[in-house]
Amino acid sequence: MTEASPLVFGRTDGSDPRSGHEQVVFCHDRPSGLRAIIAIHSTALGPALGGTRFYPYESEAAALDDVLHLSQGMTYKNALAGLDHGGGKAVIIGDPSELKSERLLRAYGRFVASLGGRYITACDVGTYVADMDLVARECPPGRTWVTGRSSAEGGAGDSSVLTSFGVFQGMRACAERLWGEPTLAGRRVGISGVGKVGAKLAGLLLDDGAQVVVTDVSETAVAKVRSAHPQVDVVPSTEHLLESGIDIYSPCALGGALTDDVAAVLSKGGVRAVCGGANNQLDHPGVENLLDESGILYAPDYVVNSGGVIQVADELHGFSFERAENKAAMIFETTRKIFALAASEGVPPAVAADRIAEHRIEEISRLHAIYLG
Repeated sequence: MTEASPLVFGRTDGSDPRSGHEQVVFCHDRPSGLRAIIAIHSTALGPALGGTRFYPYESEAAALDDVLHLSQGMTYKNALAGLDHGGGKAVIIGDPSELKSERLLRAYGRFVASLGGRYITACDVGTYVADMDLVARECPPGRTWVTGRSSAEGGAGDSSVLTSFGVFQGMRACAERLWGEPTLAGRRVGISGVGKVGAKLAGLLLDDGAQVVVTDVSETAVAKVRSAHPQVDVVPSTEHLLESGIDIYSPCALGGALTDDVAAVLSKGGVRAVCGGANNQLDHPGVENLLDESGILYAPDYVVNSGGVIQVADELHGFSFERAENKAAMIFETTRKIFALAASEGVPPAVAADRIAEHRIEEISRLHAIYLG
């Protein structure tokens, strides 16, 4: 690092005792106000790939907890998406509306570059295509450790396009499992969170003939969706959404949406499936069992929301939207496979998905060991 950009790093190399992560790295750049954490969960399948979340965490401990969970989820997501990437994630601590600047983003770019390609970043909550263009300026010439950049910079653009498309494919698989046809026509779908992903998902569902009801803490987000799709119903809160007679619940905001209490409400309300774009939807291990015991079909979040990472991963090979979309369309078949395995082995879909992902990781790791040995 140059004296003009004094980044301070703290790192743990080797296994993190709480989560088995390969590497967790902290950064504090005082001139720009950057406080960030990068967590690399696994590189068994290749360089870790995952987005950067810019969020006003209550504490560094809360940020660390989030990045550890998110990065582990990326390992499984990338494995099931068939990508040659391990799992990683980053968080920037603070309110992006107050702290985000070119100086901070470029300092963050140097932080990413300090890992020498072990971690490849992209957009997430609070970060956008224009931000990734700035972050990428700090990569060495000829190195691409930042994805989700604008098309002008050779990137794939907004990854929420294929994230929402992938969630829609997962929802089609839910419909086929529950009602015999892979269509949402005539079904009522409730979306909690209509930001980048939820808003696009609403459009896809309406085009398929579904009835859509939405809620969001942001009045601006709701107004934007209503402007584009006047036929959507709006309710004031997630609680109202869950009690509005929906067939499928689609959490598309932040994680932890599926609690014990929510599972009970879903069961009483007659909801048949959960399929959404949010990461880490299960509030704690065991919620998947409550859903399964209640007869609620849960499409694992890291399976159905992998369209975005498929999109940005394609950017590393000279982006082709058609190629990326075709790969994201396979989320339908992957979700069907998970449901079939879950039924045959008598386990919740979340357990079946984990088993498939872990099998791929173990197989590739074994091949690497043989090759290196």
